Amino acid sequence: MKASKYLLTLAAAAGMANTAYAAEKPNIVILLTDDQGYGDLRCYGNPEVSTPNIDRLASEGTLYTDFYAGAAASTPSRAGLLTGRYAERVGVPDVVDDTSDNGIKADELTIADYLKQHGYATGMFGKWHLGYQPEYMPNRHGFTEFYGLPYSMDMWPFHPAPDHAYRALPLYENEEVVEYNPPVDEMTTRLTERAVDFVRRNANEPFFLYVPYTQPHVPLGVSDKFRGKSGKGLYADVLMEIDWSVGQIVNAIDSLGLGENTLVLFTSDNGPWLSYGNHAGTTLGLREGKGTTFEGGQRVPLVARMPGKIAAGKRDNRFFSALDLAPTVTAMTGATMPGKNNNFDGEDVSGILFGGKAEAHKPFFFVYNGKVEAVRDGRYKCVAPHAYRIVTEPGRDGVPGRQIIDGASTGLVLFDLEADPCEKNDISAKNPKITARLSALMEDFQKDMDKEMAQYGK
Repeated sequence: MKASKYLLTLAAAAGMANTAYAAEKPNIVILLTDDQGYGDLRCYGNPEVSTPNIDRLASEGTLYTDFYAGAAASTPSRAGLLTGRYAERVGVPDVVDDTSDNGIKADELTIADYLKQHGYATGMFGKWHLGYQPEYMPNRHGFTEFYGLPYSMDMWPFHPAPDHAYRALPLYENEEVVEYNPPVDEMTTRLTERAVDFVRRNANEPFFLYVPYTQPHVPLGVSDKFRGKSGKGLYADVLMEIDWSVGQIVNAIDSLGLGENTLVLFTSDNGPWLSYGNHAGTTLGLREGKGTTFEGGQRVPLVARMPGKIAAGKRDNRFFSALDLAPTVTAMTGATMPGKNNNFDGEDVSGILFGGKAEAHKPFFFVYNGKVEAVRDGRYKCVAPHAYRIVTEPGRDGVPGRQIIDGASTGLVLFDLEADPCEKNDISAKNPKITARLSALMEDFQKDMDKEMAQYGK
């Protein structure tokens, strides 16, 4: 597939978009990377990477320092983002693969469902990972257009350390398989082409564009135009191509005169997969990584841009999570469906995004496959006693190292994340009342999660 097929010249179309819907139906764009660490962007403080387009997005919008993915792993994180609910409620408490028989429940509403019912064109280009049987796939959950993978790209016959024999990886065009084992090096470019084409074709109507990239999750892949360009290794090359992709999509939006009416959100689904060593990202010192509910596992980048509505060049340290995106988007677009709305776990954070007065965010629970492992309330994070995975020997060049599930454990601890974002200093003994209050919140919410997990026989 040649880039020219979809990356067409947009200059002739600039300014032609119909803006009659602008006041009430803003476009929504969510760009979601896979396993990208908190420290994998220059605008977040990493001088070793080149991400000028994302940095520009931050300079034209707001960078959020305390934003959390909905979960510490791919499937539940994506479920939380799209539904605004903890994944345990929606059918996917843990990561699914080509052998799983579960997926997102048929009656769960996604952002795409809400916006499609409200007259939006809805397109998704990338990794789904919420169940691969037909009833679970994107076209059954609000997306009118889908091009991408049903689950992670490493769930294929070329996995270097498989736990079972993976079948050929299907690439879908809507509900039809159009290719097996697509070239990993081409995926970022292909998804970018599709995304730009979707924007161009739908410039005269409101649209929701969701681009869940397959990168920088292993296996790493990069096109020839970026291979070796960073001088910092393959992972940095991959980040450069993702940054290029963001630039292509945002430039298409701006060239069509849609910038001021388009909310663009750039974020990641969870922290870096540390067992892959030099093929994994960095947390800039945050504790642990993917698969844990410490900060390195769930605190992720978020950059938001909507010129004239979101402050430019601002850093905001108020905390919120991906669970808040669905209720916020439905509120700002008016895309509610009376009598059918999800019972959101997240909340409308328009006040945070758009600079209005924002009430203190309600407590956010860090849940891992039904277990409540931590809660954040204001500046404090209380961690429940639990075992967690550790990496004892990082891998190299695409081969995983030694990762031990339940290799370490913690007792009940309390952290002041404003003073100690790296979770090094337990202050529970000095703050027994706060610790007891937050511990009680976790115990109560665990009862709620236990009811949800009972449906899975757990």
